[in-house]
Amino acid sequence: MILYLDASALVKRYIAENSSEQVNGWIDAADMVVTCIITRVEVAAATACAQRMKIISSDEAAAALRLFRSEWESFQRLPINENTVMRGDFLACEYNLRGFDATHLACALIWQETLSLPVTLATFDGQLVQAAKEVKMEILPSD
Repeated sequence: MILYLDASALVKRYIAENSSEQVNGWIDAADMVVTCIITRVEVAAATACAQRMKIISSDEAAAALRLFRSEWESFQRLPINENTVMRGDFLACEYNLRGFDATHLACALIWQETLSLPVTLATFDGQLVQAAKEVKMEILPSD
């Protein structure tokens, strides 16, 4: 399985949440784990937010970020270019997506088209799930 993780999925690897074990299982089972370079900022921001909201301690946040940053190179990281932005522009308008969600979907679709192989999109964002279904992507968690 080629697994594309958006930030809502990847953050569960580093901060214990509902479905964290499930996400770790998907990562372990994947032949390739892919994300977009913007995910690095999103995971850092989500970790800082969890600390601010006192969901995790400052020590837990620091440990989560250390682990995330140490594993970052192990992921296939997709760049953002003009083609990605243009595709994301269309997807945002067509499916009422937020900017980063549209960018993640654009990256996953472009990667799938580049490889000519199915890419499974892991996300816990409801609007992104709906859009991914509309464009016929495989999705985790499945219904």
